[in-house]
Amino acid sequence: MSQMLMSVLAQADRIAGDGAELGAVAAVAPARGPGTDAGAGFASSLKDVLQAVDAQAHAASEQLAAVDSGRSNDLVGAMLASQQADLSFSMLLQVRNKVAGAVDELIKLQL
Repeated sequence: MSQMLMSVLAQADRIAGDGAELGAVAAVAPARGPGTDAGAGFASSLKDVLQAVDAQAHAASEQLAAVDSGRSNDLVGAMLASQQADLSFSMLLQVRNKVAGAVDELIKLQL
């Protein structure tokens, strides 16, 4: 799963680079939604989400390892944590694919 995370991080860096190139062409104000800082950009938000998903995956892995080694008998909790981490990662990949597609479409636009 760490190879997939590294792939997502590489794609996030590529998207951030593409966004910087687009920002140089046309000045675009960052989106300000609820719960975001005024200075926080999309790249920092994406990195925060990546770190949260990675932490969730590590926590689920630790819970499964505890059940496997006999330190814990919470099999249901470990399985739920594992499924939640898997779902979070799948959703993150879908968001990444949508953002990459949107960036590609923006790059193709004629100015």
